[in-house]
Amino acid sequence: MTDSGASSGLSSVQGPHGLPPEAEADAAVLDAKGLRALAHPVRVQLVGLLRKNGPSTATRLAERLGVNSGTASYHLRQLAAAGFVEEEPERGNARERWWRSVHQSTWFNDPDLAAREPAAAMTYLQSVAGTYTLRAQRVLNELQTMPRTWRETFDMSDWPLRLTPAEAAALHEELRAVVTRYRRDTPQEAARAPEGAERVSVILHLLPELDPPATRAGNPGPEGPTGAETP
Repeated sequence: MTDSGASSGLSSVQGPHGLPPEAEADAAVLDAKGLRALAHPVRVQLVGLLRKNGPSTATRLAERLGVNSGTASYHLRQLAAAGFVEEEPERGNARERWWRSVHQSTWFNDPDLAAREPAAAMTYLQSVAGTYTLRAQRVLNELQTMPRTWRETFDMSDWPLRLTPAEAAALHEELRAVVTRYRRDTPQEAARAPEGAERVSVILHLLPELDPPATRAGNPGPEGPTGAETP
């Protein structure tokens, strides 16, 4: 399953275990209404932008996403009805509304809900995955113009492992414990961050890739007992 960093807090998808204490204060825990409301890629991206960059208007958000302002306004109203965003009246006026995110992260940790709402769950997760891909591509496009000290921190790695479900869950908890030791990307923490601190996204995918039943039973797969590993 997946667990996002806190820079935009798009999704933290868990198994049946509950929300960790450090996330309770500012997390939206998806119920059926919330899941259906977020089952659209534009809405996932709007929530992410507001969490990452702070309050904004439909016009400015539309420019960032490459959609028209009417589309952005419609999706912001739908997100507001579901409790993900709200108006910021002190910055708005009769001509333009300002919007802000209500939460800093989203948690989807109800397997039963995913089973009851399979289409909404799949659309939501695909939207989150697509946003992660766009973020990685944007960094790659800007990599050569970054200061060398930051280019040298860049990493894209994968480590194929063979684990039991219990081991995979333990690995997830250990990795989350490491990440939560570091400073979160929130407006409050940004104000207190030391000189030189910049936004860093840690995107973790823990992906079960199950062997075919015959292979799990001890029989060789279609490539034979000495075949090369396939993607």
